[in-house]
Order: sequence, then structure tokens, then C-alpha cells
Amino acid sequence: MKKRLISILVATLAVTAFIAPAAIAADLTDVGYLDQAQLGSLPVFVHANAELAQYQAQLQQQYKSQFNAAKTDADKQRIAMQYQQAMTDKQNELIGPVYARAQMAIANVADQKKLSIVVDKRIVVYGGQDITKDVIALVTSSKAIAPPQAAPPTSEIGFVDQTALDTAQKVKDAADQLTKYQQQEQKIYADKLKDAKTDVGKQQIIADYNKTMQTKRDQLLTPLVNQTKAVTARIAKSKNLLLVIDRADVVFGGTDITQDVQNALNK
Repeated sequence: MKKRLISILVATLAVTAFIAPAAIAADLTDVGYLDQAQLGSLPVFVHANAELAQYQAQLQQQYKSQFNAAKTDADKQRIAMQYQQAMTDKQNELIGPVYARAQMAIANVADQKKLSIVVDKRIVVYGGQDITKDVIALVTSSKAIAPPQAAPPTSEIGFVDQTALDTAQKVKDAADQLTKYQQQEQKIYADKLKDAKTDVGKQQIIADYNKTMQTKRDQLLTPLVNQTKAVTARIAKSKNLLLVIDRADVVFGGTDITQDVQNALNK
């Protein structure tokens, strides 16, 4: 439920500081985009992911027997943490070097083309420079990739990391209230379902429950959504940003205003 709450909040940010498409096309000539799906389909990534999947299958089998034999919840938690750490270590070993080379290639191409930001191709409808082929050529080459000569220039596109908004106390409070309310209503409607005599009656009870929950979500979310949009727009204006997008769509560069939004929401 909490993740859903955060996603709804941040989904509003993409249009918060939006300027007319013509203005963006005219001003943002330093924007590049990358087809990350195409990059991820390179043999080096496919092979590394296949190795990781094979290791995970073996590890799951190993830890499954330990987990089932655990006597206490503390033991189960310890085993789960050991499994997660082993997976993280293996991922860093297999994927880490490949990912690092790809990131270096992206930074290098962006530097050569004087780009202030590179975004995922999925969100681009018009404009921008496609750097996919250049990045792939550099990643698959045999030569070492030199680091960029300078940091990316200041971008007129900002971004917010939606996962980081979890720390905003108002968001936490809303999520907690919604969870408690849902638990209460589930008990009430579960009793109603037991007493229902017909399938039609049961369907009506379920519909009533869904309507009740949606009303509560709107009650808790609407103020947060409006505040988040207002805060983001205000910060974007103060930093002369034309657009604010989700961190998940940013590949390289951009202006991070996550902390500014967090601070404003926590006031």
C-alpha cells in the first residue's frame, strides 16, 4: 500500500513544470536519449544476467533448506539477510564491471556531444539526440574508456527520486493511516461477507468496500498530491527548470531537486 501511495504522488511530478513542446524543442538542444533495452540486450549483459540467474537458483536451493530448518524468527531473518547479501555480492561481481563500463561510455558520449542530460528513450516523443549507437559502439569496443573531461553542464531538466520521498514524514503518516484504516475495514467487511446470503449480495459488499477504500485514499492523497505538485513547481521555477521528471527515467546528468522537495514536504 505504501509503495502505491508514493507512486501516485510522484506520478504527478512529470507534468508539474511542463512548458510548451515548442519551447522545449527550441531550448533543450543539449538533451540526449538512450535505448536502455537495446543496451541491455548486448551479449555481455545477457551473459552476466544469465550467470546471475543460475547462481540465484543454486543459492535459493541452498538457503531454502536452512530457512525451513530454522527454529526461530530471528534465525529466519538472519538466514534471509545472509541470502540477500550473497546475492548482492554476486551481482556486484558479475554485473558491476559491465554496468560501470556502460556508465562510463554514456558519460563519455554525453561529454563529447555537450549533453546536460540523457534520458530513457521510452519517455521521448519528439526531439533530443539519440546516442544509443554511439554508446553501444564504445561499450563493445576493445579499448579502455576514458573518463569525461568535465562534469555535465547545468541542465534545465530536473528530476525527483520517488523512492526517496518515502522519508517525508507526511507521506509516512498518510501511508500508516491508510494501512490502519484498511485493516479495520477488512474486518468489518469480512463479517458482512460471512452473513451474505447470495453471490449478488457478496459482490455488492465487495463493491462497497472498494468504494470506501477509494474514498479514504482520495481523502489522504489529494492534499499530499497538491502539496507535492506546488512544492515541485516552486522549486523548479526557482532553479529555472523547464521540466521535472522521475529519476527512473534519467540515465545521466540532469538537475536533482529531490532533497529540496523532501525538505519542503517535511516542513
